[in-house]
Parts: sequence; C-alpha cells; structure tokens
Amino acid sequence: MRTWKRIAVMTTLALAALGALAAGVLVYSGWYDVSATNQHLATTYRLLDVAMRRSIALRAADTVVPPLDDPARAVNGFRHFRAHCVQCHGAPGIAPQPFALGMTPAPAALVATAREWPAADVYWAIRHGIKMTGMPAWQYRMSDNEIWDVVAFLKVLPTLSPAAYRAWDVRYPPMPAAMPPSAPGQIENARLGDARAGRRALQQYLCATCHTIPGIAGADRRVGPPLGGFADRQYIAGVLPNTPANLMHWLRHPTQVDPLSAMPDLGVTELDARDMAAFLYTLGGDR
Repeated sequence: MRTWKRIAVMTTLALAALGALAAGVLVYSGWYDVSATNQHLATTYRLLDVAMRRSIALRAADTVVPPLDDPARAVNGFRHFRAHCVQCHGAPGIAPQPFALGMTPAPAALVATAREWPAADVYWAIRHGIKMTGMPAWQYRMSDNEIWDVVAFLKVLPTLSPAAYRAWDVRYPPMPAAMPPSAPGQIENARLGDARAGRRALQQYLCATCHTIPGIAGADRRVGPPLGGFADRQYIAGVLPNTPANLMHWLRHPTQVDPLSAMPDLGVTELDARDMAAFLYTLGGDR
C-alpha cells in the first residue's frame, strides 16, 4: 500500500474512533437533554424530516393506489379519521387532545400533509407508522381497505373549512362498535404463521413492555415472565399445555383462560396470533 493510502486509511480510522468516543461521552455524560419541553435542534429536526420523507418515498414507490374518488370511501375514511387520528393531529377548527400538545416532534397538521404527499406515501405512513414520532403502525388495528378510506378522506380534508368539518361531524355519526363474541373459542386450525411477522407483532402489541424477549430490541422488562426458551416449556401461563392451539388462544383471550391474569386482552387478531406463536416457538432453550 502506498504511503498516502496508508495515511488516508489511518486518518479515517482515527476520525471514526474519535467520533465514537465523542458519541459515547455525549451519551454517558447525560449532557443531551431528552425532555419533551425542549425541542429538537433545527439541524436534528431537518435531518429527521429528510430521512423520513426519503425512506417513505423509497418504500412506497411500488404501492398500487386504488381508486379513491368514491364519496362513500371518503365518508368511511372520515369516520376512521375522527375515531383514530384527530386526537393527535387535530382538524380544521378542532384542537388535538391535551396529551398530543406536548409531543415532540409535534404531530403534523394533516391538511398540509394531504396537499403535499402522494397518496401512496400517506398510505405507507399510516400502515407502517413512523419511528420516533409517536405515529403507530395502523396495519395492526385497521384493514388495508380502511387505511385507503382514510387516504381518500385526506384528499378531501384540505377543502373543508372548520364549518364544513363540523357539518361532516354532524352528518356522519360514528359507526356502531363491533360486538365482541360472547364466548371466544380456540382456533381450530393451529397452523403457525410467519415468525418474522410475529416478531413485529409482539412489538406492536406492547409485549416488549412487560417481557424480556430474545431478538426484540428493548424487550428487557421483568413485569411478566421472560419468554426465552418458550418453545421448551410444558405449560403456558402455568395452566395450559404448550400447544400451538392453546398458545394462540392464550394470546387472543388471556383473561378467558385465567381471569386473575394481569395480561390484558389486547385485541390480537387471529392472523397476528398465528405469527406471534410462530416466533415464540423459535425461542428454544439454546437461543
């Protein structure tokens, strides 16, 4: 290697080491203020915004946009928007809920987003959520058709004045809540799903806030039992034989199995239960 190349390599490595050292000092000294009462630096905000827009554009590029001009689709989207979105984002003449006023970064005003973003990008952001913003992944709580309905309503949103929005609020009452089955039973076909999707679902249903789960970043809580070695256990929650059908039943209806359990019913869908079970059965004792 020529001398100048060796010098360039050594200089690059030295700078990388100094950068890592500086980052370590910054983190462990506690100098960086994580409070939500102090906003991001302008450079940080801009960097996060550019990263978000470019990331979404890349991943939404191949999304096929269905027809969105059906008025009925916009009305259905309005109902979902009112039920799930206005609490953080507000609407014309409607303030966000108090808890959203202190979020950092602040939830976007969706009138501007609807004007500037392509429909595919809006759909992707709603479906997958956005890290470090408080925006959840709605794919675990809404169907794809319902998400597209929200996108259809967002096309209409910039045209609504505060008075027009209030008129929609009066004209279109909330949809009646779905009645849960009175006696949910076990899943008959205990076919396991996709383990990779199950790992994501375990994050989305907040399992990581109570359990230590190998392979899931941040899942190091000890409120509930650790899930390492789950595939080798004889029983689920100490009461059910560890079979796929029983596991899926437990994930969906824990209080039906054990009324005294602290694990709540999180509304896990059958598909997500299959995926979550598939991942949990990858957690053997040697993993």
